[in-house]
Amino acid sequence: MKPGASYGSLTKSKAPILVPNSAAADAAITRSTHRTVMIAAVISSSLFLSCYLYYHAHVGSVPFQGHGWSRPVYFTILISHTTLAIAIVPLVIITLIRALRERFDRHRAIARWTYPLWLYVSITGVVIYVMLYHLFAV
Repeated sequence: MKPGASYGSLTKSKAPILVPNSAAADAAITRSTHRTVMIAAVISSSLFLSCYLYYHAHVGSVPFQGHGWSRPVYFTILISHTTLAIAIVPLVIITLIRALRERFDRHRAIARWTYPLWLYVSITGVVIYVMLYHLFAV
């Protein structure tokens, strides 16, 4: 396993922690706490995406080594993750812009979609990493 893969996964593993905590902060604490935690989640996810793209531009594709039942499970997770990861980027940007412009009614309307999708993409990204580099590695 290359060092970039570990750093990228470490960076990405913060988003599943930051995003739900931000939602809790939105409900329980203050708008400024919610804003701070969400900005940290966006920065963490942006760092991950940069590391991920750099790593795969230099290493290429890493084939999944699992056999039997693990292959359809892995590829089902991978396909749904990849599809939603593409969709989540503009959703996060739009959601963030609406919040920063203090258009909270419009922010909430799109955040209802962005939040669960971002959480799913964040969690499945870590699951894919564990399956690819740890559970079924050669």
